[in-house]
Amino acid sequence: MTVQGGIRNSRLQRSQYTISLMNEGLRAELLTSREMMRIQNTFMQILQELIQRYTRGESTSVTTETAESLLTSIMYAADAHLFSFEEPEMAITCLKTVDIRQIYERGVEKVSQCLEETKQLYKGIMANKLEVPVDAYNLTIDESLPVFLRKYGIVFDAHNTMASIDYPLAIDDMRLQGVFYMKQYLERLKLETEFCRMFDQRELLDLLAHYGRECRFNYRIELFNIYELVLNQAIFSVLSGGDADEIRISESQYKRLEQQFMSLNEPLIRSVIGNAMEKLQQELPIHPQLKEYMDGCKEDLVQRVANAAKHDSLRAVIITEREAEVKSMVLFLGEEDRMSDVELRRRLDEIMACERKEDKVRLILSSFHSFHDFLDMLESDCLYGEEYDALFHAFGDMELAILAKIVFYEELRSESWDLPSILLLEKEYEMEWQMQFVRCLQGMSRERLQLVEKYMGEMDYEQMKFY
Repeated sequence: MTVQGGIRNSRLQRSQYTISLMNEGLRAELLTSREMMRIQNTFMQILQELIQRYTRGESTSVTTETAESLLTSIMYAADAHLFSFEEPEMAITCLKTVDIRQIYERGVEKVSQCLEETKQLYKGIMANKLEVPVDAYNLTIDESLPVFLRKYGIVFDAHNTMASIDYPLAIDDMRLQGVFYMKQYLERLKLETEFCRMFDQRELLDLLAHYGRECRFNYRIELFNIYELVLNQAIFSVLSGGDADEIRISESQYKRLEQQFMSLNEPLIRSVIGNAMEKLQQELPIHPQLKEYMDGCKEDLVQRVANAAKHDSLRAVIITEREAEVKSMVLFLGEEDRMSDVELRRRLDEIMACERKEDKVRLILSSFHSFHDFLDMLESDCLYGEEYDALFHAFGDMELAILAKIVFYEELRSESWDLPSILLLEKEYEMEWQMQFVRCLQGMSRERLQLVEKYMGEMDYEQMKFY
């Protein structure tokens, strides 16, 4: 019989390590068909025992979906033990010589140990958490991670991540599952947090605000990685003559960087960024693990800068502290002006009781001082047909601009937006008031739209705390 060669690591899957290891062992003739049968039968016996535990002895059968999930949990534990061997050949030897039940039990112990380590990591994350108004970051740490730690099932659901993790890492490995994924997630989040804490937190908050303004979105609700943004800015600071612990980029620094990057090809950009990364690592208290993580982010920045330089869009990559061209508008419609639920309900009833649209508009304009309440009113369907048009026409340009920033949120993220062009788009709107609002704007003169658009340009999402 011809020998097929050794184990091919490229064929081993981390998420199904035991199964892929067995298949490779059989292919490489390190496992016989008889040994494969013995291993598989033992796993099935463990499954039967686990089903009895799952049903608390009341049944020996479950649905196919439940049985598959339990078997996956068993294999997850086996993976945990077998993956700990330095070489796959050593794991094959373990499968051949050690009782499969022992492999499973040792795997369960490893999963349990990993869970405890993950809990300790989480405590550190909470103690060192960044104070930033980014919803995905805060909700992931404050809500999603505790749900996982509380509900994770070592025996019956070891493979299940059991949490909605919205906040993206700079570098993630989605091949992992369950507690091993969560531990890796927290280890990397810890590194990212350590790095971000090396910079002035006021500068970080300012950077977030400038980033949202440059990208034309509300940074509080968008999904992006804070560490990657900070790392890139620190590299740009070094390249433009600033200090390693600074993330503010002035207009003059931007001009210097723009001139530099526009004159370089991709290999030279890679070299320049690589040198700046090394300087950053030398001047900041960077330990080896963080250094390795930073190095893993370098190529992505190289590609972004090279592409931006090619398309003359470096401002989307290098976040600059540019002074506002016009004085920013401060909205007076604040949280403190909100009505109670009872008062809001009474006002809505009064509006619906009005027979004339003019009376409805007059009542709305005199009663509502909070945009929270105003949006609740619009979404309550207390207006009909021409009543919407009468209300929107009673608004000033600023109020129309505020509504436009909300209704056209996605479109305004484009670099080359203008209000008349947006109004030409054929789009379905979820709410009646939004559709009526668009129709109202479409009927306005170009001069009026230009004034609304002017206010939209002066206004940024950082100030729209009512939404």
